[in-house]
Amino acid sequence: MKYPFNQNHIPYITDNSSECDHETAFLLTAQNSRYLDKAKENGASAVVKPDELFDIYDLKDMKIVGITGTNGKTTTAAAIYSLLLDLGEGVAFQGTRGFFVNDEKIEGKTLTTPSVMNTLYHLKEAKEAGANYFIMEVSSHAIAQQRIESLPFALKVFTNITQDHLDYHKTFDEYWRVKSSFFSDDSLKLINKDAKKIDFKIKNTYTYALDVPASFNITAYSLNDGITAAIKHFDKQESFSSPLYGFFNLYNITAAIGAVKLLTEYSLREICDVVENFAGVSGRMEVVSDRPLIIVDFAHTPDGMDKVLDSLKEKKLSVVFGAGGNRDRTKRVQMGRIANRYGKKIYLTTDNPRHEDPLDIIEDIYEGISHKENVRIEPDRQQAIHRAIDELEEEDILLILGKGDEEYIEIGEQKIPFDDRVVVRNYIKEKFNR
Repeated sequence: MKYPFNQNHIPYITDNSSECDHETAFLLTAQNSRYLDKAKENGASAVVKPDELFDIYDLKDMKIVGITGTNGKTTTAAAIYSLLLDLGEGVAFQGTRGFFVNDEKIEGKTLTTPSVMNTLYHLKEAKEAGANYFIMEVSSHAIAQQRIESLPFALKVFTNITQDHLDYHKTFDEYWRVKSSFFSDDSLKLINKDAKKIDFKIKNTYTYALDVPASFNITAYSLNDGITAAIKHFDKQESFSSPLYGFFNLYNITAAIGAVKLLTEYSLREICDVVENFAGVSGRMEVVSDRPLIIVDFAHTPDGMDKVLDSLKEKKLSVVFGAGGNRDRTKRVQMGRIANRYGKKIYLTTDNPRHEDPLDIIEDIYEGISHKENVRIEPDRQQAIHRAIDELEEEDILLILGKGDEEYIEIGEQKIPFDDRVVVRNYIKEKFNR
């Protein structure tokens, strides 16, 4: 894709060498450096580096906030975005859900962290729309592939680290090393002190935690009907309320409060006052039916599943889930064990099988389940959801995990339209006539 450039009579810039010509400059990045000669052969009118484009777009006043972690990136980033908006700031958000500026959706879903060219142009668009904060999710793939090169982060936030993406990183140690590398500089940092530790440079580092000393410390909390908590920052203590469910969301909200406090001059009280306005993210603990209670969540890792199910462990839970094909197989048996621990009824089904046989994936999960009598196997995801709804008993809660707000299912090379939330709503309407 070509982007506006308008420098030295050159109207466009691109990071795709095949798009270069006498009207188009080439953005030379760590990802595309091997195509430099091709760009020149195609007539690239200039070669520009990301830090140079940052200056050309005059982005020095933009405060870039990067959030990384295995789980919680999207909710934490969206919460920071929401708090800043409600405090009257101009703010943009780039991540799994798409690209938003000042509460307007500009682009739909894309990579969690797109190319540096794409991000730089989003920064330009955000600035032109009056935003001075740019909140972005940062994936481990993006760190490893240097898709964030030359971006000067005003704040870096670490949520947690558990097993994920081993199909790409091969080992947990490598995954851990990549995540740690994001925090190896002098940038302002906010680190989850309760999470499994990563390496980080101590300079300019603040922390958040529950029940243990930290820069932002939750001193008391209740998880009944949402979240109510008291947060202490040095000598200041305030309370806040949130409509979100779950222990893990207490961490996400705490990180968001801490981030906004570090970035701005607002008082802790002013920040806590707007927390209750953030209703969460589509597909993250999203209630899609009240009667019966049915919740859809994106949890697709052992840790993510454990946090979601543990947040409702006092309830009678039915769980529908599968695992992605052509991804880390080792997590499947772990997901089975976790479902076994919490689920009264377990429905194993298809979840983006890609080029694997769904029944082979289900078999891997099944090995981790000791209470086999609780298991129903239904590869057709729609039928699995229908059956789970049909078999709900009074006071049961149905959790449908793995896909969240995804609007497709990947089978082979195809992306077939499919949305857990739509399936639930349509069947509830058909079954109960409401």
